[in-house]
Amino acid sequence: MKNSYFVIKLTLISLLFTNVVSAQCDNVTVNSLTNPGPFEVSTLTEADGIRNGPNYLGATIYYPENATPPYASIAIVPGFTGLPVTIQEWGPFYASHGIVTIIIGTNSLFDFPEERANALLDALETIKQENTRVSSPLEGVLNLSQLAVSGHSMGGGGAQRAAVLDSSIAGVVALCPWLPSPELNHESPVLIFSGENDTVAPHSQHADIHYNTTPNTTDKLLFEIENGDHFVANSPSGSGGSVGQIALSWLKLYVEENDCYCTLLTDNLLVNPSDTSNVVQSFECESLGIDQQELAIGVYPNPTKNTINIKINENVHYELFSTLGQRLLEGDLTGNNKQIDLSQLPSSLYYLYIEGKIIKIIKYD
Repeated sequence: MKNSYFVIKLTLISLLFTNVVSAQCDNVTVNSLTNPGPFEVSTLTEADGIRNGPNYLGATIYYPENATPPYASIAIVPGFTGLPVTIQEWGPFYASHGIVTIIIGTNSLFDFPEERANALLDALETIKQENTRVSSPLEGVLNLSQLAVSGHSMGGGGAQRAAVLDSSIAGVVALCPWLPSPELNHESPVLIFSGENDTVAPHSQHADIHYNTTPNTTDKLLFEIENGDHFVANSPSGSGGSVGQIALSWLKLYVEENDCYCTLLTDNLLVNPSDTSNVVQSFECESLGIDQQELAIGVYPNPTKNTINIKINENVHYELFSTLGQRLLEGDLTGNNKQIDLSQLPSSLYYLYIEGKIIKIIKYD
């Protein structure tokens, strides 16, 4: 009974606390949001064996060569009468930062947002099948719970609608979206870019309404670019590169679930940006409010391949649990050299319980 109570307690607390170790965020800075990113990029097309989806026309998958899997993925569709070339710069940009990207065309250049929503969902199905396709370089390396959608103009409206149609979508990036009278009741965190001088999809008639129509319980961000036109967000280099920096941070935060990018947004990228005419946001870095000094516990390195060091003055008892609440390790930490050996455990997320505190530990090979 006592163990069952602790498992329940562990589950509840783990929902409230993220990894409190600030050291792993040291490399997450504005300067790390480069274009291109640190990884080499390769491509796959139907000629390489990827699926030909019935709800879209043609696809290119961009993927990182030398990053550490598993990878998040995003599908992107162009706008009304637009070809994939109009948004193709997003492919190598995201992939160079470790996010697999599929860019698609549409069966008709005149497809409306709902058809583009279905095209995006079909593209995600292609991504899912790559994870099981023998001989694919992406076989077994994709995290299929980390899928996002994006699009320009009607494609941006379609991305929002795709999140309504599929609640498993982890994030949305709408690029100057066009969608009148929107029905956007979904919970997928959404980033909306708009242009101050957009005459095709005026922000007052589209992006602003999209933001207001998205439920207040959904994490959302509207970034209106000063003097921007309808195509200002078609490339990560838009608005001096801030478009790419903000979009990448949004996906890293909500799709890859890397909390380091939350404060990067709130304390840096969204603080008095010089290139915006309007910023509206409804998200908070609540889970990052726990200070490591307050806990008086330090854990490093984290993530780790083998051993973690525990920095705490007192002699303490520890327990290590799996995400299912199974106690895997326990013992006493004494003296000045407090360490825990994780080398016999598989790569995964674990919960370290010390002195009533729970700390997330990531083990990788």
